[in-house]
Amino acid sequence: MAIENTWTIANLEHRTDDGGVVVAHWRVNAVDGEHSASAYGTASFTPDPTAEGFVPFDQLTEADVLEWVYTAVDKAETEAKLADKIDKLKNPETVSGLPWSSESE
Repeated sequence: MAIENTWTIANLEHRTDDGGVVVAHWRVNAVDGEHSASAYGTASFTPDPTAEGFVPFDQLTEADVLEWVYTAVDKAETEAKLADKIDKLKNPETVSGLPWSSESE
């Protein structure tokens, strides 16, 4: 089964005068069957309301902001780290238990 990564925006901080977004709080959940891992972070921006393509807060979509986050954060590296966490869950280096107990792994 392939890992499914779901990126979302958890919150935005924006300026009150022009609606420019200065911080995006993002989350990514990675799921592979019964195993999952997640990451949370922020990306900072310096919006310029005079720039072509500027989009004020009240006109943004989550897809718009995710594109900014993907530019600010190494998306592939983040997803690779989550895949590594899932691999370690699937193939643990250590387990706990007692050899004389039926609850041992």
